Amino acid sequence: MRDLPEALATHLVQTSTTTCHAWRLTRTDGLVLGFTEHDHELEFDGTVFSAATGFRASEVESGLGLEADAADVAGAFSASAISADDLALGRYDGARVETFLVNWQNPDDHALLSTRQLGEVRTAGQAFTVELRSLAAGLDQPHGRLYGKRCDADLGDARCTKDISIAPFTMTGAIVDIVDELTLIVSGLESLAAGWFGNGRIRFSDGLLEGVSADISNHTIIADGARLALWQPLARLPESGDQLAVSAGCDKAFETCSGKFGNGLNFQGFPYLPGSDFAYGYADADTVHDGRPIVP
Repeated sequence: MRDLPEALATHLVQTSTTTCHAWRLTRTDGLVLGFTEHDHELEFDGTVFSAATGFRASEVESGLGLEADAADVAGAFSASAISADDLALGRYDGARVETFLVNWQNPDDHALLSTRQLGEVRTAGQAFTVELRSLAAGLDQPHGRLYGKRCDADLGDARCTKDISIAPFTMTGAIVDIVDELTLIVSGLESLAAGWFGNGRIRFSDGLLEGVSADISNHTIIADGARLALWQPLARLPESGDQLAVSAGCDKAFETCSGKFGNGLNFQGFPYLPGSDFAYGYADADTVHDGRPIVP
């Protein structure tokens, strides 16, 4: 049972009420935005909640257990609030959304109804609908380590420990040509052999895609520069001349970790883990069992 502030609880038992919903959205980069379905701007809890944004909420059914309930919030794109480009480029991915019930005649009378994360985003013209997933939805995701022959760390993270911020592991370049949403021609990478940036990552430094990252599937050398093929299409296309940083790729194999990066001691996989053929094996009279290692 939710405990409401005394003033708000007293207001809600009246025959007529003056309540509305408000949402506080906190992006992963720290930007905080406030919205309300009321027709006037509201301010409480240190946040200004903008009106006239076209925001409205759907019904939501919540259970007492750990079911991952969800709700929808619909709104209109606005240059001063949420733009279509920002949503498409993933700048709101993983954002936290707090939903409030507030007495618009006295905004200090408010209650936090739920805290959720942004889920699926659906767009239609100048409008969008955002799914709000409960925090219990995180219980559906795998957690902990997976034991396998390949490394399960991200290149350059605290577990990998390899510093890839310097050349030749990270190089800067510029867009020469955009073949399509999956293929870019980049200058500044010609000194490195083809394949060096395969399975790597690009991060745009300026332009419309500033701060956006994309994973590289293949790296080849052509007359105009380096040709980078991406795993997934870009939601928006960059422009020629846009600057970007390109990080070397790792296929998570022990040979790559030790040979390409000289980081074999910090390899976070199990290269000599016996495979399924060994697990299904059994002792028999024809096999020599002399205690030698089962792996080289």
